[in-house]
Amino acid sequence: MVLGKVKSFTVSYDCLNDSNVPVFSSGDAVSGRVVIEVTGEIRVKSLKVHAKGFAKVRWTESRNAGSNTAYTQNYTEEVEYLNHKDILIGHERDDDNSEEGLTTIHSGRHEYAFSLELPQTPLATSFEGKHGSVRYWVKAELHRPWLLPMKTKKEFTVFEHIDINTPLLLSPQAGTKDKTLCCWFCTSGPISLSAKIERKGYTPGESIQIFAEIENCSSRMVVPKAAIYQTQTFYAKGKKKEVKQLVANLRGESLSSGKTETWSGKMLKIPPVSPSILDCSIIRVEYSLMVYVDIPGAINLSLNLPLVIGTIPLHPFGSRTSSVSSQCSMTMSWLGMALPERPEAPPSYAEIVTDEQRQSSLDVASAREELDGPLFAYIHEFRFQPPPLYSEIDPNPDQASCTEGRRLDACPSR
Repeated sequence: MVLGKVKSFTVSYDCLNDSNVPVFSSGDAVSGRVVIEVTGEIRVKSLKVHAKGFAKVRWTESRNAGSNTAYTQNYTEEVEYLNHKDILIGHERDDDNSEEGLTTIHSGRHEYAFSLELPQTPLATSFEGKHGSVRYWVKAELHRPWLLPMKTKKEFTVFEHIDINTPLLLSPQAGTKDKTLCCWFCTSGPISLSAKIERKGYTPGESIQIFAEIENCSSRMVVPKAAIYQTQTFYAKGKKKEVKQLVANLRGESLSSGKTETWSGKMLKIPPVSPSILDCSIIRVEYSLMVYVDIPGAINLSLNLPLVIGTIPLHPFGSRTSSVSSQCSMTMSWLGMALPERPEAPPSYAEIVTDEQRQSSLDVASAREELDGPLFAYIHEFRFQPPPLYSEIDPNPDQASCTEGRRLDACPSR
């Protein structure tokens, strides 16, 4: 019998999103199919799938051990997040080449479904950096007698969601700095910088509104600027390696001596970038907004405002314009408009308690006086006594003024 050949061997995912991109998060079910297309018939010992996910860090440093001796120090570290195995065809043992227990796959296209559940614990977001990465994939292996295994692998993306609709990430970020320039024995006036942004958390595609004021009292021409930076930090063997990359920037107008510039919500858009990675023990990805003044011939005056790039965008009710404080102010203003200038008099006693109710209450009190004593009757009768008549004008003004005068005379501070 002439054995057939494997024409194609691939892994595909059952995507639940509209973009048909395999994106998952912790606790999600990952499902897909191993697709085998053959010409003729083939005999298979086993078809296995292996899902893996891990963060890996690696870099090297050159060190000198003496005048003529140098060596390279390797730093590596790895954290595993996913390790799942399954057998779709055959059995676990595939080290022998016996003809027993083989499965025949006929000519044509065949699909074998697989599924797994990602761990409920937080996972690191997929990431590719200069000295490390976070990757997830499913690898399929096709084992046949007397032949080397066929392997195929396909990655999928994991997002550990960061919701920016939290008090910490909705809090404003601000700072102020100044700098005095010196040249030998001459000292010029200071350069001052203050900057503020509405919140700490953003998502890719949003624009950051920058509010800043730059005052140049020096003798030099300066230029205000702003930039978003991504900082990648890798940890291994007690050491760390940092990589800082520019993400986006803008430039203001040149500012001559004695001039002031104000940014009233200058916009800086965040391009498509990886979300912040804050929970991985060996890789951290952080962002910051640097507002700075470019000073020729001197160290720049800069302010660093921390950012968190999340995956869940801002809800309408999560904006600062609808925060608790603004809601309270709006409620108070609404109450102020709703309250009348002059309060309305309360209803009279006769409108609330009828004569029949009052008389029946007194009868009940009299009947129970022998059992409960006179106190019970006093309490019941007091509950239904009419309140004093309501009046906006004090019926006894002279008495009130005399009482107030006596109180003022008795004040020890006088």
